[in-house]
Amino acid sequence: MPVYTLTAAVEIELEIRKSRFIGIVMPVDNRDAAQRQLEQLRMQHRAATHVCWALMAGGQSGMSDDGEPSGTAGRPMLEVLRHHELDGVLAAVVRYYGGIKLGAGGLVRAYTDAIATALKQAQRVERIVYAEVEIAIAYADESQLRYWLQQKQYALLSSRHDTLARLHVRLPAAQLPQLADSLPRLSSNAAITQIM
Repeated sequence: MPVYTLTAAVEIELEIRKSRFIGIVMPVDNRDAAQRQLEQLRMQHRAATHVCWALMAGGQSGMSDDGEPSGTAGRPMLEVLRHHELDGVLAAVVRYYGGIKLGAGGLVRAYTDAIATALKQAQRVERIVYAEVEIAIAYADESQLRYWLQQKQYALLSSRHDTLARLHVRLPAAQLPQLADSLPRLSSNAAITQIM
């Protein structure tokens, strides 16, 4: 089942019972990148009452209600991202309180609507997770491997040569099993090492 991310950040603004809700969705690679974006938002909106967020990023997903009643901001936004089958996406809502309390149900609706509205304007693309490997191969088989990598359109990032030719390659992670199956046909002594 495909997973999607966004091509670019989208920002919208809603006014709900005198409170301003600024909804932002953006592609991010990981939790560290998301935290940097949130710091920038907090700097831009120092007078905001809340900067709530939700992040879908594989094993690094998370959320924060940032002082709103528990479960009224972060979780609803995370559910919107899940519903849209998104990954590698940060959703944030900056709230400027307008003096009228919305209640738990009103807050859930406001945060959900802010992210859903932003996503309506966002362009989704399939998210491809990449892996990097080093392939160690005999010199005699290197040219055949290079040709095969080129045919598959895998990125050859670098190479070095010692007792073996060592090629640093980036490819879609979903194609790692295919690489492992094909290597023995290219060289009887090739070895793959995954790079973190």
